[in-house]
Amino acid sequence: LQLVESGGGLVQAGDSLRLSCSSSARTLAMYVVGWFRQAPGKEREFVASITWAGGATSYGDSVKGRVTISREKSQNTVDLQMNNLASEDTALYYCAARYITTDDYDYWGQGTQVTVSS
Repeated sequence: LQLVESGGGLVQAGDSLRLSCSSSARTLAMYVVGWFRQAPGKEREFVASITWAGGATSYGDSVKGRVTISREKSQNTVDLQMNNLASEDTALYYCAARYITTDDYDYWGQGTQVTVSS
């Protein structure tokens, strides 16, 4: 399973940005797809996840209310809509996937950089 992120860039505080994760899998029916981020000098942080089959979502506390994760079954993509961005959101954002019956994310993309200028 290969994952490729896109949509990162340089934005200003208060702007919105939409990240996308595309998959090489024929179907993600048995997977949970998540977004994580890592800022320089900080640990990797959970942002959001979605269960492909049922669409159940989960969000990290630091982004709750500002971020929406969604899936597009016809395109096998998972999007992350981020609103009201702040400088603290600056990080390398990764898409990851895990089999629905496991806890560990075994598949990771290369990441896409999001930089928010204040």
